[in-house]
Amino acid sequence: MEKKTELITNKDGSIFHLNLLPGDIAERIVIVGDPGRVDMLGSMLHDVRVRKENREFRTITGTFDTNEITIISSGIGTDNIDILINELDALVNIDLNTGIVKEDPVSLTFIRLGTSGGLREDVPAGSCVLTETAIGFDGLLHFYEGYDWILDTRLSDVLVEYLEWPDTLSYPYAVNANKELVELFQKEGFRKGITISAPGFYAPQGRSLRLETFDNEINKKLSEFSYLGRTICNYEMESSAIYGLSALLGHKALTVCLVIGNRVTGEFVNDYKPLMTDLAQKVFRLL
Repeated sequence: MEKKTELITNKDGSIFHLNLLPGDIAERIVIVGDPGRVDMLGSMLHDVRVRKENREFRTITGTFDTNEITIISSGIGTDNIDILINELDALVNIDLNTGIVKEDPVSLTFIRLGTSGGLREDVPAGSCVLTETAIGFDGLLHFYEGYDWILDTRLSDVLVEYLEWPDTLSYPYAVNANKELVELFQKEGFRKGITISAPGFYAPQGRSLRLETFDNEINKKLSEFSYLGRTICNYEMESSAIYGLSALLGHKALTVCLVIGNRVTGEFVNDYKPLMTDLAQKVFRLL
């Protein structure tokens, strides 16, 4: 029986969720969360040849200087990243007509350009964090076979013991960024650190509205954590899945996030668009 529900395409042959055809994307891909940010950053490109969208996935492919770049929105969360990375990989590494994996794999470069919440006083609002390691509180990678070899298990184990992590929650997993990209992007002087990818915005990031969190001291604990001189700088909601899936599929990935709020000091940047535009220009030049 043909596995029609494994690799799903639309009537025009495009991949199911992203609504993209294989030739629609560049090998350099900038991932943002907000679909509106695609248009904002896309205004920096010239010779735009692709503008498509479906649901929260909006895509623009054009040129910055001499390099072709695709900017695509993921929406929020690692569940969306699961769709995004798998379908982008399928566009270059699977024949969408036959479902057959191509013999010579293509390696894409993913740069997540997002916003985040700072977890230390020395990571103020308005600063930029380069994620050396993403720690996933989300559990997504546990659904995939063969992930053990890409993880920093010692870091995860030390953090779990430090936090007295409950067995009822998914075991945190730590994945490092692509070393080549870290070396390239650290030239901009971004703050390097560990990033927590949370499976939600409220309790998973220590926020309490009408419902209490399981540990009302978790943000304080995370801010004071240190491992081999490395510290946890910020919260966001996507990088663990981007790093994990990219490593498994043979792609390069890096996250650089603008800190728009500091969870320790309460500082918040209301109009962060100029800062995001400046950060995007730096990222585009390095690509």
